Amino acid sequence: MITWKDVINYSVNGNPEPDRRVEKTEAEWREQLTPEQYRIARQKGTEAPGTGDFCSKFDAGQYNCICCDTPLFDSTIKFESGTGWPSFTQPIKENAIKYEKDTKFGMVRVEVMCNVCDGHLGHVFPDGPEPSGLRYCVNSDAMKVDETIKENS
Repeated sequence: MITWKDVINYSVNGNPEPDRRVEKTEAEWREQLTPEQYRIARQKGTEAPGTGDFCSKFDAGQYNCICCDTPLFDSTIKFESGTGWPSFTQPIKENAIKYEKDTKFGMVRVEVMCNVCDGHLGHVFPDGPEPSGLRYCVNSDAMKVDETIKENS
């Protein structure tokens, strides 16, 4: 289980190696993604709170990266955080997520990205439920759900 100490360690000392890498040109990403998906995943944008398709969706399935289809989160660890964004307590695998220190907007946060393609997902905070205490706050447009994969299958 990843803890806040692990998150900080990764953001300072480097991330675990991904299982594979996906790299495309900006033109290829633009062709593949909708304008809003591109703005969020490739340009580090944020959707307005409460507007994302997955904010109130709790169906069984697996949440994958919108850019490269890498599995990121399982629906069994999704929770209602009251923040207006889909929230998860743990990634599906330790090396699925990349962590970087983010000092934009006069605050210090930890940005989370897909570790395979560097697609921006959102941020992680140490105010989630036990046992991890983590809240991965993720943009809906950075993910797609695969409902054919049910609960850790």
